[in-house]
Amino acid sequence: MLAPERRTRADLVIAAGIALAVLIAFTVVWLRSDARKTTSIAAAAEPPALVAAQAVPQTLTPAWDAPSSATTAPLVAGGAVVTAEGGEVVGRDVVSGTELWRYQRDLALCGVTAAWEKIVAVYRDDRGCSQVTELDGGTGRRLAARTSDADPEVTLKSDGTYVSSRGDSRLELWRSDLVRTVEYGRVDAPVNPGKQPRSGCTLIDADSSSSRLSVIERCPGEVADRLTIMNPAPKDNQEPEEYGSHVMAGLGAGVEGARILGVSDETTAVYLPAGSINGPRIGWFDGSGNAESEYVLPVPVSSNQAIAKSGSVVTWWTGTNVVALGAADLAPHWTFPGALGPGTVMAGNLLVPVDFGIAVLDLSTGALIRTIPVERDSNAGPVTTTVAGDVILEQRGDRVVALS
Repeated sequence: MLAPERRTRADLVIAAGIALAVLIAFTVVWLRSDARKTTSIAAAAEPPALVAAQAVPQTLTPAWDAPSSATTAPLVAGGAVVTAEGGEVVGRDVVSGTELWRYQRDLALCGVTAAWEKIVAVYRDDRGCSQVTELDGGTGRRLAARTSDADPEVTLKSDGTYVSSRGDSRLELWRSDLVRTVEYGRVDAPVNPGKQPRSGCTLIDADSSSSRLSVIERCPGEVADRLTIMNPAPKDNQEPEEYGSHVMAGLGAGVEGARILGVSDETTAVYLPAGSINGPRIGWFDGSGNAESEYVLPVPVSSNQAIAKSGSVVTWWTGTNVVALGAADLAPHWTFPGALGPGTVMAGNLLVPVDFGIAVLDLSTGALIRTIPVERDSNAGPVTTTVAGDVILEQRGDRVVALS
């Protein structure tokens, strides 16, 4: 048997120095890591599955409320209501508002949305709204994560298949595992330059479906807004695949300040503001961005607007009225005046917030069935609404209120 090698004092000193260096390096990495600055408390079990309401309630009473300035509408995912404030994302019991889970970082939230029964939370760092975390809606368990270049402010939208994150100069589309499917607009230090079709454009609005990504942008030297229709899942996520792109010149000086109302498989509906000749209207464009038809709006449209997708309809709040569009053809079906927000579907009816109450409308005709009294501190819109089982949730400014 071989005798052990002789260890000298120098060997011990060197070994101790290496161990100390490793410990210091580990400590520095830990102190500077995102993990140390993150609190993640998951629920022990999934909350009970929500059961769809069979009827609209006769009366409503406030059950609970919570701050949620990082959301624009109440979020429901995995049987929980999710609120977001500062750097915190909290899953709550639908009935009581009791905290079920919590995810918190020392960064500010840019926005939070619900998709695929999950929650997508976007945080701001020195690269913009670039740090994205996906959470299980019911338990708050961390799932996927991603980071990439982004603008300082973004708007998040979910179409059921993809989530879009749009800033003024850059847009990304993500699938359910947060893998990016489209990068559009500004690209810092591109590996392969020249893949973007245009540069220097301001992205005004965007929306998507499972087969189309529609973007309204304003590009240097152009007289009006441009509508671009793309493949939401091209072969190369860094090289957009356009189906068509057209400047919406039209009559007069052209379209300025357009907004996308909805995107279906082959149709994009766009709000076209009043120009020097024509009044406000809805324009329909085919799957390649070609203009098909227009509908002159009989009601005024405010700069304060909101859109909701509920079941078989898309509801557009114009600032004072709700216009119902078919989810497939995006054609206007009816208009309801005096609304505070776009509303939501419950038990086959559309519930629309109005002054001092919630109007219950026939979904197919927009006829008023009755009004449920609701007291609010302010009757200014938008009030966005979501249904969770037999509980009605309203986002009023920076708070979510549960009514049962």
